[in-house]
Amino acid sequence: MPTPSHSPPTSSERFSWKTVLHHDLPASLVVFLIAVPLSLGIAAASGAPLIAGLVAAVVGGIVAGALGGSPLQVSGPAAGLTVVVAGLITQFGWAATAAITCAAGLLQILLGVTRIGRLALSLSPAVVHGMLAGIGVTIAVQQLHVVLGGKAQSSLISNVTALPAQLIAHHGHSVLVGVLTVAIVLSWPRIPKVKVIPAPLVAVVAVTALAAVTMPDVTRVDLPDNPLQSLILPVMPEGTPLEIATAVLTVALVASVESLLSAVAVDKLHRGRRSNLDRELIGQGAANAVSGALGGMPVTGVIVRSSTNVAAGARTRASAILHGVWIAAFVLAAGSMLELIPMAALAGVLLVTGLRLVQLAHIRTLRRHDELLVYVVTAVGVGVLGLAEGVLLGLVLALARVLYRLARATVTATEADGVWTVRIRGSLVFLGVASLVRTLRSIPPGATVRVDLTVDHLDHAASEAIEDWRRGHIARGGSVEVYRAGSAEQLDDVPIRALLAKLAAEGQQPAHLFITCADSRIVPTMITTSGPGDQFCVRNIGNLVPPKGSNSNSVDAAIEYAVDVLGVKSIVVCGHSSCGAAAAALAADVPEGSGLQNWLRHLEPSVRRAVAYEDIVDPATGVRLSPADKLSVANVAVQLENLRSFPSVRAAEDQGRLELIGLWFDIGAATARSVVDRAPFLVRADEELLKIRSSGTASAIATNPSIQ
Repeated sequence: MPTPSHSPPTSSERFSWKTVLHHDLPASLVVFLIAVPLSLGIAAASGAPLIAGLVAAVVGGIVAGALGGSPLQVSGPAAGLTVVVAGLITQFGWAATAAITCAAGLLQILLGVTRIGRLALSLSPAVVHGMLAGIGVTIAVQQLHVVLGGKAQSSLISNVTALPAQLIAHHGHSVLVGVLTVAIVLSWPRIPKVKVIPAPLVAVVAVTALAAVTMPDVTRVDLPDNPLQSLILPVMPEGTPLEIATAVLTVALVASVESLLSAVAVDKLHRGRRSNLDRELIGQGAANAVSGALGGMPVTGVIVRSSTNVAAGARTRASAILHGVWIAAFVLAAGSMLELIPMAALAGVLLVTGLRLVQLAHIRTLRRHDELLVYVVTAVGVGVLGLAEGVLLGLVLALARVLYRLARATVTATEADGVWTVRIRGSLVFLGVASLVRTLRSIPPGATVRVDLTVDHLDHAASEAIEDWRRGHIARGGSVEVYRAGSAEQLDDVPIRALLAKLAAEGQQPAHLFITCADSRIVPTMITTSGPGDQFCVRNIGNLVPPKGSNSNSVDAAIEYAVDVLGVKSIVVCGHSSCGAAAAALAADVPEGSGLQNWLRHLEPSVRRAVAYEDIVDPATGVRLSPADKLSVANVAVQLENLRSFPSVRAAEDQGRLELIGLWFDIGAATARSVVDRAPFLVRADEELLKIRSSGTASAIATNPSIQ
């Protein structure tokens, strides 16, 4: 049985010299070549000694690579900490910043030992991506000054206000070096066959060679003649205990969150062992403690180098460790070669790196989930106020929005033919009790009242408030009947008839297409708690979506009608446990030439996909799925891919108008699991993963942000 996601590795990662020589050694050389210019550029952007960036790269590779819980993650100085380090250097000086880095590493080890590493993933994605975007914009504007031959200012506002003067100033050769670097970094990946060579490496080497021949006056990297003797060892910071503690906590938390998020992202790039997040936190802490003690910069897991490592074919942690060894050997034996690199070239690389921290894909996703405001506020706060202040501002806003959503219940009271109808919709908790009570008390004593409850959640305080009012109203001569959503009384009542009459007159306007199996145990409206007009539904044996051009006219017509005519916002493919179609496909005992056999041929790609991977484990229970259930899960992932064979689906998804969602419904447990279109397919359970809330004929899919 494979180890569940983020659990400790069993026994060991299989080490063999053959794997190291054939896969990890070549990958380590590729990562080494890209890590050197990035480490130098990040150190320069932070205002730290350049040698400190190389020390962090060496220690991150060797120490974090050996001790961390993410075997294929590469660690080193990261752009995400540039603003933090620059602020610490300004406040405390470099030697004290090294001591703060060391203390932050010890704090990370403590956090890892107490096994709270994965709690960092509870941080709102909008806040995390907003933080990175704010840092990215700050780095980009800062390095733009260096590209233009000037000097970066201390803050984003200062850099922005000084930019017009910088643009009209005399730039010399630096601007040519910087612009060429940016151009090569952006264009190199578009060239077929050669894009396997990292673009930053190509840019720095090419521009350095050009500058060495034609531009003798550009500012270049300045390394000490004896790197080991020139290391600045840490000293105790001078400041109040609160200032020092805040600095240590800031470095520890930012480095931890960035490392853990990077580890999770790296897990999605390969099919090997998943990361142990607590062990990764211990490894990162050990690397920061050692790096700080040696006068190096803070260390985090970095996605750029890690993704390069995976793409280059690394199989074990040997690649990350070796890349650190190569950096150390290069600095000690051939450091003079680094002094040929123009500073504007490193600034060009960092300029592009900073801009790439602002990802349009994240913005589109957050906009769909109504989290864009938190993202923007966090990003602006980080850029204008500082990292800690910006993140805190984003967290406060995210928390306020959660509380608002919890209290956002719609309570209305209307009178018709002497009968008062109170309708309560949404989530009703103690925060909304005051508004509820005001509405209930507006009803005249002695009136006949009907209370329609269509709520996602009703807590004890709200329930008690309704009951207390009901008793008091009855005591004053009135009558009260309470109807809950889904009860037999409500289904036969006037509101449903009125809704159906409205739908008959105005036509359907569903927001979602739900594709599921024809199995009699699967009731789509029960799974999604939806009502009439909320979803367009397709049911067939095995919840199959044959690729476009497979002559499955019925399914093709439904998808194209839903996307092109109805304009649905999402398409949900829902498989389920104990699927008869999956069992029949595995047994291969369907009568030859039958219609069922012809239809089940569309399951063959799913069978091949399921066989190609290891067993799938339910993330909630740790139980290994049966072969048929494993096929059913893999089949959902394949159908998500098949949906993209339809041009209209692909175009709508690319434009951000359509979201594809995979679900697997466990009939016995009556719970849904999220399915992603990559191995291992099945991710964490959430009983409210998909809930379609009715509001007349409109609907909205609400997904839990912790689902990945």
